[in-house]
Amino acid sequence: MAEQRDFLVEIGTEELPPKDLKRLSAAFEQSLVGEIARTGLDHGPVHSFATPRRLAVRIDALATRQPARKLELRGPPLKIAFDADGNPTKAAEAFARKCGVDVGALGTTSGAKGEWLSYEGEEPGLACTELMPDLVARSLAQLPVARRMRWGSGDAEFVRPVHWLVMLLGTEVVETTQFGVASGRTTFGHRFHAPGAITLSEAADYPAALADKGYVVPGFADRRDRIEAQATAAAREAGGSAHLEPALLDEVTALVEWPVALVGNFDADFLQLPREVLIATLQNHQRYFPVLAQDGRLQPAFVTISNLESSDPGRVRAGNERVIRPRLADARFFWDNDRKKRLADRVEALKGIVFEAKLGTIHDKSQRVAVLAAEVANANEADAEHVARAALLAKCDLVTAMVGEFPELQGVMGRYYAAHDGEPEEVGAALEEHYLPRFAGDRLPTGGVGQAIAVADKLDTLCGIFAIGKRPTGTRDPFGLRRAAVGLLRILIEDQLDLPLRDLIEVAVHLQPVNKVGDSLAEDVYGYTMERLRAYYSDSGTLESHPEIFDAVLLRKPASPLDFDRRLAAVMNFMTLEQAQTLAAANKRVANILRKAADEAIPAQPDPAIFQDAEEKQLYEELVAAESIVEPLLTSRNYTDALSHLARLRAPVDAFFDAVMVMTEDPALRRNRLALLARMRDSFLRVADLSAINV
Repeated sequence: MAEQRDFLVEIGTEELPPKDLKRLSAAFEQSLVGEIARTGLDHGPVHSFATPRRLAVRIDALATRQPARKLELRGPPLKIAFDADGNPTKAAEAFARKCGVDVGALGTTSGAKGEWLSYEGEEPGLACTELMPDLVARSLAQLPVARRMRWGSGDAEFVRPVHWLVMLLGTEVVETTQFGVASGRTTFGHRFHAPGAITLSEAADYPAALADKGYVVPGFADRRDRIEAQATAAAREAGGSAHLEPALLDEVTALVEWPVALVGNFDADFLQLPREVLIATLQNHQRYFPVLAQDGRLQPAFVTISNLESSDPGRVRAGNERVIRPRLADARFFWDNDRKKRLADRVEALKGIVFEAKLGTIHDKSQRVAVLAAEVANANEADAEHVARAALLAKCDLVTAMVGEFPELQGVMGRYYAAHDGEPEEVGAALEEHYLPRFAGDRLPTGGVGQAIAVADKLDTLCGIFAIGKRPTGTRDPFGLRRAAVGLLRILIEDQLDLPLRDLIEVAVHLQPVNKVGDSLAEDVYGYTMERLRAYYSDSGTLESHPEIFDAVLLRKPASPLDFDRRLAAVMNFMTLEQAQTLAAANKRVANILRKAADEAIPAQPDPAIFQDAEEKQLYEELVAAESIVEPLLTSRNYTDALSHLARLRAPVDAFFDAVMVMTEDPALRRNRLALLARMRDSFLRVADLSAINV
């Protein structure tokens, strides 16, 4: 067994982008582990480290050498390898040199086409110190970086300029040069607390040396936990609790190396601002954690995370309080000034904001959304006047100063300003709800007006962007069409809106001012949305056991996603029944029989008077009895109970196929039996095409 040592690589940089740090660290670890796996090097646990000024990975118990590789080489044919006297030719000698042995050490192998010289041996594995520089370089090149930087006079490129490189295998430096920097055992600690060099004796020393000598908590998760604990404790001392959003926790973790929590205060008069405005000001502008009272109300206090231990914390606190005061004053100015003008008076200003060059302005989009929302309102029984009003005002807060400063508050401010203007409550709620869901797992609109505007807005975006030929490709989705499609589907399914999606897409397509795609546009949008529906179920684990069930339902072209959902649930339940496998196989068999008999003049209905065998008579009678029960269930879309009743046909179906020859030579009898099978298949097709399911 090869010797094992801990391996460490650290890339020391200028401050890395905080919103990308966690992702970069995970990608570096994953890529490096993948590269090592391809070399066959064994290793133990892997640890990643990430701070604003470094990316690092430590791999415990890494094998110092690759395992030897068995070689099986085939050389020239024997008739070429030796002359008439049995002496080796140049071909044999060249093959022996390639294998590193004498000709006499070579063997032979034979096959159907003759005999050849051969060699069996072992190729020693490469040393870890030879392999790791290239593996690290390839891993760093694979990092998901949108734009890499160049610095100095060299041609090296990375996320940020690189200033030092540590690469150790145990106590040994792995010699390499990357980004124009030679590797060593020297790292650097906190920029202010420990700016000097820190020499690492061995790879295992890394995290402890940085924490003890460098005022750096190198582990991202460790630092995040420390920030969360400190912020919670600091807010508790201030008489409240910290409002800790996970995304902000990650960002603050990526901004500091040695976190120290402090509590600051602001003028209580600012609490008159909307809650969302205060939180946005504290979090987005200053990366502060708001402090909440026990009843959830905001307190005039915040927690800030400093990146150093100050000898005078009061000055640090005062500095942060001094910075936040003008920010809050600006927010109050926007709030007061925006309310001087009604939302309805801002409609005209939307004509000056371009939605997309070929699709017109936001005002144009609002007009299209109003038409679509009216169609939705007819189906979900939302108040038509409120829907029309909400469609008119939905985007008006985009031209307010507050949303100009805080784009993430679009919709939220619309609701506040609508309430101030005296608009109906349902209209105001719709101005916020039509943006929902904003991200995966987000809440959905609950009001009928909000649902109508949300569905219409997302449909218009999908059809408009498809119309100009800019559908998502690969990882690029600049208009957020995947999010729009999934959001649309979630509203229709989870809010139980039974809307004809294909028909609504047709309306939305005809409203677009341009169509580069042509007559297939509506079908393209529908197909894309259905693929997002497949992903919606796959991501939830619904299709884990039978992914083809989705296609079984899709083949029936349900009118609405809600109907699709009910059918899918029914078939998933059906597949758990004992009879399911047999009946699914029978449906596949029937589909094949009917396909092969496509030229037959099959009657619309079987004639019981023509039946000869008891089994076909029994199947017909039980099918008719089942249909009398199933038909009202299908009408009420109770697909689960309908399939459960149809499952009782298993015994007569099995008996039919065991005893009855369908493709008999008697034309009348054959066609009558085909008609019986077609009728049975049609009963199942009312829910899904079970022949598409693999059994």
